[in-house]
Amino acid sequence: MSKIIIACGGTGGHLAPGIAVAEVLQERGHQCTLLISHKQVDSALVEKYSHLDFVKSPGRAFAGGLLQRIAFLVSLGQSFFASRRMLRDQQPDLVLLFGGFLSLGLGLAAQIKGIPVALHEANCEPGKAVRVIKHLATRVYLPDGVRLRGVPPECIRYFGYPVRKEIKHALKADAWKRLGIQVPNKLLVIVGGSQGANSLNNWVTQNFAVLAKAGISVYCVTGLGNSSAGTLHEIGKGGVDITATLVPFSGQMGDVISAADLVVSRAGAGSIAEIIRCRAPSILVPYPFAADDHQQANALAHEQHGAGVLLPQSRLDELTAEVIELMFNDWLLAKFKSNLERLDRFESSERIVDDLLALCDAQRIANAEKLEPVT
Repeated sequence: MSKIIIACGGTGGHLAPGIAVAEVLQERGHQCTLLISHKQVDSALVEKYSHLDFVKSPGRAFAGGLLQRIAFLVSLGQSFFASRRMLRDQQPDLVLLFGGFLSLGLGLAAQIKGIPVALHEANCEPGKAVRVIKHLATRVYLPDGVRLRGVPPECIRYFGYPVRKEIKHALKADAWKRLGIQVPNKLLVIVGGSQGANSLNNWVTQNFAVLAKAGISVYCVTGLGNSSAGTLHEIGKGGVDITATLVPFSGQMGDVISAADLVVSRAGAGSIAEIIRCRAPSILVPYPFAADDHQQANALAHEQHGAGVLLPQSRLDELTAEVIELMFNDWLLAKFKSNLERLDRFESSERIVDDLLALCDAQRIANAEKLEPVT
């Protein structure tokens, strides 16, 4: 039996794949602990995973002015010492880092103790934490076609983004029923990522009347703290009641995405992976202030695969016309779905776990050889 610590908190895009890998490890009889942050999004997402072991750790992003960066260094020190205590107490075979601010302290502590480090980068443009930690890693998991300077090719595996088992394609009618919504014609789903997207939320309220006249219902995940749950009503053609359902958070994202005829979403790696898994044609609106503009890179790669459309936020005034035109273009939607199915080639979490366990076995053999007496 192997024991692995996974640093995956801070955003849904880091936490969700950590949960996916942890569930596979647990199913195979191995132990794992997931390191998460104190942020509200982490607490909301882990509520339904009581069978997994979560530990909250100090940490904050490296951003802002001088005072914020000093606060980051203080939190990094706290995270390092907390991680060192955890490593001493749990004696793991390996640590797996999903990037973000929680990875730094654990990665440094593991390196000092001689514990192997595996690193996962979900985005097409590697983030700051990954660029810093890459030299500590025995293994680095990257999206197809992404390069990470300074990492030997033999250390890299292209295993994709681990998607939680509960996120799977479902029939639209079944998804509507589980979500408790009625869709007379077409459904547009809006996903702003784990933090939500005010610009997309505002677009919904400002343009719902136009969408309703075209026969388009809306289901919008607004993000925690952005708005309260509610339902908007408009009268569509023939006097039909068309609704826009607004929810701050959903623990049924497989159903939410599968329910859609079309999705409008931010372009985080996690959102795109779930869109692929649920075979949902999409319009991706990258967050323009994302670190290293990684959402633009993600959306561009998705569009180049013929699986959706990229629309910059600077052209958000074109989104209504784009949605209405694409929503009723059955030929293009079918083409997108075919390409989405082609992109969903294998279970990333299974491949990553296979590789992690092989690394653990190799480390145990190396440790045993060091202890053998010299004859």
